[in-house]
Amino acid sequence: MDNYQINHLKELEAESIFVIREVAAQFENPVMLFSGGKDSIVMFHLARKAFWPAKVPFPLMHIDTGHNFPETLDYRDKLMQETGSVCIVKEVQESIDKGRAKEETGYNASRNKLQTVTLLDALEELKFDAAMGGGRRDEEKARAKERFFSHRDEFGQWDPKNQRPELWNLFNGRKNMGEHFRVFPISNWTEMDVWQYIYMEDIELPSLYYTHEREVFERDGALLATAPFMKLRENEKPQVMKVRCRTIGDISCTGLTLSTANSLEDIIQEVAASRVTERGGRADDKRSEAAMEDRKKEGYF
Repeated sequence: MDNYQINHLKELEAESIFVIREVAAQFENPVMLFSGGKDSIVMFHLARKAFWPAKVPFPLMHIDTGHNFPETLDYRDKLMQETGSVCIVKEVQESIDKGRAKEETGYNASRNKLQTVTLLDALEELKFDAAMGGGRRDEEKARAKERFFSHRDEFGQWDPKNQRPELWNLFNGRKNMGEHFRVFPISNWTEMDVWQYIYMEDIELPSLYYTHEREVFERDGALLATAPFMKLRENEKPQVMKVRCRTIGDISCTGLTLSTANSLEDIIQEVAASRVTERGGRADDKRSEAAMEDRKKEGYF
């Protein structure tokens, strides 16, 4: 990695740390959303740097669909134990049991969208006034409309036309009673920036990001992992293949990539050569042309 790349990453790091510190300064009860994916891992790493040698002054929160990869949950618990941090876990299953969310049925059933209800209920219950997420503007076209400080109304909904200007990185966190903000400290990072930063900082990741053998099946051009809750059609035959995740989410909608990359150097080369975006295999983004924007307007991450 040359000096230009290192300086670029250091500038992104400084900007993100500034945003995280602004959240701690402007809000009374912030929380950092944590999924166990690479972006939230980097965001948490930046938060630890922002307040070192003190501990991170706010909790983390994971919205657990109940259909997560076991490796993700193992990594989350290990990281919290090693860092002494607090991670609040809110379960989609509890929202279903209470009648707050309805389980989808059919071959394409997923709990990914149901996270919105669980998240909004948790923010209201625990009185969080700011929730930091690992979204990046290059991920998806709806993400590109986000500010660093993304205003949400009293119903937790997002109006892309009602956002505050952020000239010269001046952030306006003022809100009315019942409103809150979503904050995206790594908005200006790209997927390549994230991978190069992980390499530079030697950040440990879940094993899912490296090539491994897993039973998968093909659906609509994407490879999905088999699981007890995954309903297969007659023509969908499981087979063991060498794959890895580029992005980690609910098993039901996370597409896996054929890969032999078993090191960060290999992954960086693979990402540089790829012509498919990291969310190209995410089934939840393919439900409609505006799937992500619709979910965000309802209160999604």
